[in-house]
Formats: sequence, structure tokens, C-alpha cells
Amino acid sequence: MEKYKILLVDDEDSQRLPIKGFLEKKGYIVYDVSSVDAAVNFYKKNHLDLIITDFKMPNKTGKDLLSEIKQINPELPVIISTAYGDVENAVDMMKLGATDFIRKPIDLMELLKLIEKNKERSLVLSDNKELIKNISTFDSISFSSIIYSGSEMEEVLSIASRVAQSKASVLIRGESGTGKELIARAIHDASNRKAQPFVVVNCAALPETLFESELFGHEKGAFTGAVKMRVGKFEQADTGTLFIDEVGDIPMPVQVKLLRALQFGEIERLGGEKTIKTNVRIVAATNRNLEEMIKDKEFREDLLYRLNVVTIELPPLRSRKSDVKPLIEFFIMKYSDLLEKSVKGISKQALDLMLKYNYPGNIRELENIVQRAVVLSRTNIIDVDSLPSEMTNFSNKTDNAPDSENCFELGDLTEKVEKLEMELIQKALSQTNGNQVKAAELLNITERTIRYKIGKYGIK
Repeated sequence: MEKYKILLVDDEDSQRLPIKGFLEKKGYIVYDVSSVDAAVNFYKKNHLDLIITDFKMPNKTGKDLLSEIKQINPELPVIISTAYGDVENAVDMMKLGATDFIRKPIDLMELLKLIEKNKERSLVLSDNKELIKNISTFDSISFSSIIYSGSEMEEVLSIASRVAQSKASVLIRGESGTGKELIARAIHDASNRKAQPFVVVNCAALPETLFESELFGHEKGAFTGAVKMRVGKFEQADTGTLFIDEVGDIPMPVQVKLLRALQFGEIERLGGEKTIKTNVRIVAATNRNLEEMIKDKEFREDLLYRLNVVTIELPPLRSRKSDVKPLIEFFIMKYSDLLEKSVKGISKQALDLMLKYNYPGNIRELENIVQRAVVLSRTNIIDVDSLPSEMTNFSNKTDNAPDSENCFELGDLTEKVEKLEMELIQKALSQTNGNQVKAAELLNITERTIRYKIGKYGIK
């Protein structure tokens, strides 16, 4: 077992150093700093089990430290030390996420009891089998089965549940990997159309020439290779829900026909003359700024008005860190069962790293990391050596970066931008085993864009 690691934060040496000496004699590894900024910087680079901080300090207070630490890792215990008259402030700190508080002058034996109590607070996987029910497949998704902990997703699900019973079109906005399709499925399953089809069309994965045929179908002989009539997504979704993923990728000519389908509930197959009535509820999603696309004449303003009768904004995972731990627990159970592994939990050090990481690929990236860790784990606990190198190196990369005025050498801007762009694309392709669609999602660009860049830079 690794020794328990504690960080003491107090601007007064006379308060901090005696406590450090006492705890070290009791077998703890103790670090000490004299300011909030030093504490935050230290934690970003090192694993800790507990922070003990004074409330009143110059410049920034213990409250500021608590706020900054909880943004990095909501699970890290923080104990506040306060003067007798500051108990009310300590209670407020408890409401903000502090684990406990202790009055000054500090009783060392009382402090020892608090530390022992926090040692018992496990950061490994809880035995919560309820997480996996109704979520292991996409057969039925209810709002109550979506994994979250913080208030950010509570607001999202509140809006989604209220709009589910209506006929209104819904536009779900958010970065790639935030769970837009999961929310769309939950809306469908909570609606009066739940017994009818839920049909998905991923616009980012479609070549430009196939958009119209994919959405509206085609008649036999409509184009070269159309050897038989094909029903499109609108007809497949009749009486049910059509989820249009990455709606911002639809070409302008097809947007006109989509607008007509939304306005009048009518479509025509490519190469056909017959008007077909459809009864489809539209839920669309995008990771692009449609308002900017309207300014650039790449998206129709009237189509946006039709799509976003109700808008749902999905926050990125980095802004809802309290959801990371329950998601890790769920994915461990899911892939341990699916891959027939005996992985039951995650070490404190590995969890600490995963909570510090920013997840540019959001929940999809988190899921891939956990799946990989379950596969590679040699024991029933995921440890640091099962995590990818970009995660284990993340804090060092962010904290050891040079000053902004020194971080680039002067030179040709275009050349440097292209070099960085090429490196990012290569990294994304490496992470997705060459899958261009998934790599484009990680980089928040379209599949057409990544194909063009791959050709431009000669990436293999």
C-alpha cells in the first residue's frame, strides 16, 4: 500500500511546520506550501490523498482553494482549519464541498482522527450494480438511467424530459462525444412515439452526392447504380423520430428540400414525381456554430428556425467533472462484463489522473480510455500503467509549458500552423486506428475536411 499523501496549506510557518512534523512521525507523507496558487500548481503535478488548508490567507482564501481544487477533482477531500469565530464560514465551505473542518488552535489528536476518517473514504469503484440496468444496450434509454452527478446535466435532462411529449423539433448542441444521440434516444423513448421507429442519419459520414438519396430515397434509374427503388430515412422514420446527427454538414441544395419536408410533411424521392406524406418528429444535433455558418452562407436561416424550436445545450465533460467518476464506474462494469474480465475498480492514483484530464473527446474518449484500461489491466483494479500516455503526461505538459512570450520561435506562420495541423490529424488517426470518421469527431471537423487534409499532407 502506498503511503497516504497530505498537502498542508497555510501562510504561517509557525502553524504549518509543527503539524507537518507531527504527521510525518505518524507515517504520512506530508508536503507543505504557503499559498493557494502554490497548492493548486503542486496538486496539478502530483497525486494527493488529502488537502488541509487554512481559511484566512492573504490574496486568496481557503474558499478560493476549495473552488479551484473541486474544478480539477471533485473527489479530493479537503479539510478546512478555522479560527473560533469563523465557524460560520467553515459551514459554508462544507456546503461547497469541503470534507470537514477543524478549529484553531489545532488539536493534533483530533486532526489525526479526521485524517483516519478520510482514509476510510474509498475512491475505488463502489458496488453499484444499478448503474448498469437499462444502459448496457440502446434498446431503451430513460432519463433516469443516464449517468450524471452534477447540476449541469440535471438542467439538460429537465428540459429534455419536458419537451419529449411535444411534437416540437429539437436541436441538440454540443461538442463531439458529449452524448447527443443518447439524449435524442431518451427523448424518443419518453415520447408517445416510443413504439415507433427511431432512425439515425449521420451527416458527417455521408459523401455529398448521397445526401438527398439517404434522406429522401430514390427511384430505380434515378442515377447510375440505382438498380432498384430505395426508401430514404424520412420514410423509414414515418410515425416515429428521425435523428439528424451533424445537421450542419448538409449541403445547401439538400437543405431546401429538408426545409420543405419540415414545413409541409412532404418529400419526393430522388428521380420521382410522386409526393409522399410523412409524419416524422425531427431531433437534430450539431457541434458546429450554425449562426456563423448562416453569416457565411453555408446554412439556411429559415431551416435553423424550423430545427431549433427547442434547443438543448450539452456541456463538455471538462466542465462537469463531478460526472467523471460515476461514468468511469459504469464503463468499468460494462466492459468488464462485455470482455469477460474480472476488473472491479480503479486505484486512487489512476482515478486522480482521470479526474485531472480534460477529455477533448468528451464521454466518447472517456469510454475508450476505460475500455482500453480494462483490456490491459493485469489485476482486478485499473492502475496508472493501464492508462494511455497522453493522460499520464497531461499534467506535466500543461504545467511545465514555457511562458507564452517564449513558447514559439519566429518563422513562417502558415508553415507552423500546417505542421501542427498535420500532427493533430496523425495523432487522431493513431488513436482511432485509422478510422477517419472517428478521427474527424475527435478533432471536431467533418469527414470531408479530414479527407482533404489527409490528401493535402500526404498522411498515410
